[in-house]
Amino acid sequence: MVRRDRLRRMREWWVQVGLLAVPLLAAYLHIPPPQLSPALHSWKSSGKFFTYKGLRIFYQDSVGVVGSPEIVVLLHGFPTSSYDWYKIWEGLTLRFHRVIALDFLGFGFSDKPRPHHYSIFEQASIVEALLRHLGLQNRRINLLSHDYGDIVAQELLYRFKQNRSGRLTIKSLCLSNGGIFPETHRPLLLQKLLKDGGMLSPILTRLMNFFVFSRGLTPVFGPYTRPSESELWDMWAGIRNNDGNLVIDSNSD
Repeated sequence: MVRRDRLRRMREWWVQVGLLAVPLLAAYLHIPPPQLSPALHSWKSSGKFFTYKGLRIFYQDSVGVVGSPEIVVLLHGFPTSSYDWYKIWEGLTLRFHRVIALDFLGFGFSDKPRPHHYSIFEQASIVEALLRHLGLQNRRINLLSHDYGDIVAQELLYRFKQNRSGRLTIKSLCLSNGGIFPETHRPLLLQKLLKDGGMLSPILTRLMNFFVFSRGLTPVFGPYTRPSESELWDMWAGIRNNDGNLVIDSNSD
């Protein structure tokens, strides 16, 4: 009798905990995204959008040194945006005539449709479409890529070598910090869970917050290059823009 009474009280306690947790979780899931910092707001204001199959893609296009024919296209990493390049942007304009960067679909200020079948092939086609939009499809392009952008760059290189599309002529390619060789790639636990977590992945995307994001991303950087807290907030604001945290698992492949 005592045992039965104890089990009943435990069930009542868990029901109360559940009733309390539901509204708290609902409130947590509806926390608005952080406001854009002045620097990030300026980056967005100075950029433009073009439309790819009904989807808005954000990009930056700056005219740099006069008299140079050189064009560089920058491809950002996961899970951030073209804002990754802002620290070297001015320096690149002193070397190249055109400096171009975009937010891949599902990243930064670009549209983040859901449900949607995100793929590297589509991202590569978006890069090609951007260059057509800018009238640069027949120009020789220097590609500078990072992380996730490395995979997109390799797809573009394959198309160029195989003459699959004829839309992008690559003059040079620089790959940085990407998992090019699978046998040496060491993804973080969070990356593994987002990619292979099954039913757990969408739950993680909804429960992710700035603390989890910053703790997971910071170790990727070297000891002398780690971003400041304000820079991490800018990255997080870009992810949360247009509910991007809800599609982050779709872009982690």
